[in-house]
Amino acid sequence: MSYTPLEKIIDKADNSLYKLVILASKRALELSEGMPKLIEADSEIKSTTIALKEIAQGKIRYKKD
Repeated sequence: MSYTPLEKIIDKADNSLYKLVILASKRALELSEGMPKLIEADSEIKSTTIALKEIAQGKIRYKKD
């Protein structure tokens, strides 16, 4: 099981836990609908975990309006 501490990546979402969760959930939905992964990950890893890892590695970013 993989664990990504939210405290370490919250700065990637404008220091807002709410924005981080929304960003990760939107990306997880995209992944579950068939969008390609931006990182190397086994097929048995959940889309939510992949989304958080993509955010942690800077592949996905929160964009201010």
